[in-house]
Amino acid sequence: MPILVTGATGTVGRSLVRQLLEAGQEVRALTRFPENAALPPEAELVRGDLGDPASLTPALRGVERMHLVAIDGSLAAGARLIELAERAGVRRITHLGHNDPSAPDDDPMEAGHRALHRVIEGSGLEWTHVFPGEFMANTLDWAPSIKAAGEVRAPFGGWTNAMVHEADIAAVLTTALLEDGHAGRTYWPTGPEPVRRADAVRLIGEASGREIRFVELTPAQAREEWKDTYPPEVIEWFLQLGDYLNDAEVPISPDVEKVTGRTGRTFAQWAADHADDFR
Repeated sequence: MPILVTGATGTVGRSLVRQLLEAGQEVRALTRFPENAALPPEAELVRGDLGDPASLTPALRGVERMHLVAIDGSLAAGARLIELAERAGVRRITHLGHNDPSAPDDDPMEAGHRALHRVIEGSGLEWTHVFPGEFMANTLDWAPSIKAAGEVRAPFGGWTNAMVHEADIAAVLTTALLEDGHAGRTYWPTGPEPVRRADAVRLIGEASGREIRFVELTPAQAREEWKDTYPPEVIEWFLQLGDYLNDAEVPISPDVEKVTGRTGRTFAQWAADHADDFR
């Protein structure tokens, strides 16, 4: 039976599709635009939109295991999506989402996610939540300025986080989909070590074979730089988070190794994997 992967063309979804195929599984990859998916030919591509739950009906046929990614569509239509999945015979689900335990349920950044958590946990499915730390792949946002000017412009050079490789997130999801013992569990994968922003820029430079400058912005300069890219509330959230994490001591989660049996990939490994994206 195929495993349905929603968000199959996303950063984690692509890696999940590859890892499931490498494990010998049939994979049904959901995407709004199959013609542009560029996924391995072994994957079965199906058209569907999480914001339109009825469009998933064909994709759910014959599926007992599925992966759900929390994006705008699934947040808005979560209850209907889970209802359709249960009706179709899905019994196991992994959920890639977001949760900040320090924030209340009515926080604008949390409310939609918490509602989806409750729907999943109240279902009859074998569910596993995966709430990763910051993605190493977020630094791909720097690629245009690195290519154009050889620099990264951002606040808080000391912003420290245990960023996680997308392949390690996908490995946790793969294990939870294929092996028993993960139902009702919540995993918080991070990378194996803390990385400062300025050091991440240096490591990308070393991997890509070029000198890259880190230009540290003030919060006011960052607001101006980001005003056409992010909503104001997201900018303020970034700045609050960056201030909190500036030269901070950050926790390292054991979950990647605990679930997969191996240590997570370092940022230096991620930079080597993605060096061509910065050249």
